[in-house]
Amino acid sequence: MSTHAFSQVDVFAPSALSGNPVAVVHDAVGVDEERMAAFARWTNLSETTFLLPPVDPRADYRLRIFTPGGELPFAGHPTLGSAHAWLESGGAPVSAERIVQECGIGLVELRRDGERLAFAAPELRRSGPVDDDTVEVALAALGVAHGDVERVAWIDNGPGWIGIVLDSADLVRSLRPDFARMGALKVGVLARDPEGAADVEVRAFAPGIGVGEDPVTGSLNAGFAIWLTREGVLPPAYTARQGTALGRAGDVVVTTDADGVVWVGGESRTVVQGTVRLG
Repeated sequence: MSTHAFSQVDVFAPSALSGNPVAVVHDAVGVDEERMAAFARWTNLSETTFLLPPVDPRADYRLRIFTPGGELPFAGHPTLGSAHAWLESGGAPVSAERIVQECGIGLVELRRDGERLAFAAPELRRSGPVDDDTVEVALAALGVAHGDVERVAWIDNGPGWIGIVLDSADLVRSLRPDFARMGALKVGVLARDPEGAADVEVRAFAPGIGVGEDPVTGSLNAGFAIWLTREGVLPPAYTARQGTALGRAGDVVVTTDADGVVWVGGESRTVVQGTVRLG
């Protein structure tokens, strides 16, 4: 029997139970990939993570990230929630200035930002125009017309996101996607919201990996930030609200430092602590 310390952390949560939970298994040495995947299916959260010793000497820890449908090379809210759990359990970063996570895309830097943790948005693996056929599938699945769309691009930093900017935050909140039509696409939508609780409203859909709608999504917000701040569509610092349609109130804080690095942050709160038996 394999027993491990366990945390469940609410991420991008300005208040209790308002963000996106991630299940974190500590000291996961000896847990094989099949068992990791099985536990992720069992938790049925958008992501479950496993903390391991680093391979790269520059890193503080290594993280494996699983959805119910398989492993991801990077994801944002698991990065923040797992770093929070690692620190809370006594993890001591090598540098007082940064926490360095090793994961499938390589090294990801995190920093403390007051009460928040923030990660440096990874550069996009794929960017630029989306082919017409794929755009047609995405818009049909969302149920929106071309006239509702301001811009579309690949904003893939690991999971494979397509970013779509709509012209109305109310439309974003009202979407009822057809997941069967969406298939394997991972689609994020954003609209500016001048009268809202944040500067923009965001939603994320990834039914092909077992996550119909993700409550609050760090990787998607990071992709949007890289794309839209560098094109001047959004300012270097802004806030995003995600999860409204699911009864959540996730807050994502985007900032850009003097070197042009985009940081994506939010508050994390441990909700559940204990042990887990992985058989």
